[in-house]
Amino acid sequence: MQVDVFSEEAYFGNPLAVVLDGEGLDDAAMQRFARWTNLSETTFLLPPTPAGHAQGADYRVRIFTPGGELPFAGHPTLGSCHVWLAAGGQPHQAGRIVQECAKGLVPLQQETQTGRLAFAAPALIRSDIADAELAPVLQAAGLQPSQVLARQKLNNGPVFWALLLDDPDTVLALQPDLGALHGLGMELAIAALHPQAGKTLIGRASREARAFDGAAAPAARPPEADIEVRVWFSTGASLSEDPITGSLNASLAQWLLADGHLQAPYVASQGINLDRSGIVNIAQDAAGQVWVGGHVSAGIQGEVLL
Repeated sequence: MQVDVFSEEAYFGNPLAVVLDGEGLDDAAMQRFARWTNLSETTFLLPPTPAGHAQGADYRVRIFTPGGELPFAGHPTLGSCHVWLAAGGQPHQAGRIVQECAKGLVPLQQETQTGRLAFAAPALIRSDIADAELAPVLQAAGLQPSQVLARQKLNNGPVFWALLLDDPDTVLALQPDLGALHGLGMELAIAALHPQAGKTLIGRASREARAFDGAAAPAARPPEADIEVRVWFSTGASLSEDPITGSLNASLAQWLLADGHLQAPYVASQGINLDRSGIVNIAQDAAGQVWVGGHVSAGIQGEVLL
């Protein structure tokens, strides 16, 4: 199946190819198919390993980009879970699914009324970015130091250099030098909080119009959001902008909530510059666990010869 993640309406989110039966495929075959789909990620569903099964895993997933395998990724987690359930998967515990991946076990929840899935943000390793490290990144991104309110390296499998900027307009207008960023060997995430007072649809439409620089606005604009997010990551030989990035929104939420920049629940918007309407729902339970949720829409269903 090919599904669209972080959008209630198909073809406005982030696409994912899912091979329902990955048994019998070797690494080379998986990588070859992932390279052929040319999507940011392609996943393969498998039975849990004996160790994973003993710990309650319902299924196992392997996640490939065109350039290699990932230990964890956000939109492939939600999309793969959706496909597993749609194919008749029955979790050990109703409403709670446990995915096994290279990163470890990832619990997921499903809302009874909406069917929306959410995954538990995995453990985060974060560290400061020194001024000397930041300077070439800002130059490549076309940013001034005064526009950066906070910065961190975020690692929950993928590693992102995350910058909290001063204004959503700055986020939407940014046109970084992707070749220079790729040469620095880093992947960039930028975000900015929307003003909590005076947010209007008119203002939102104005921001979108500036982001598109004269192009048509998205056919389905996302609702009002608390934070605007953009991400560029490596697809192998270069960097490209990702429509909606679950792993980054997970680690971003853990950072921003811990440091008091935001309170949960909140809504993140991503993908406007790519004519997408990505919405990421962030929640935090009483134990402090961050949950990253979004809708998944079916797009394509069929057979693949591997």
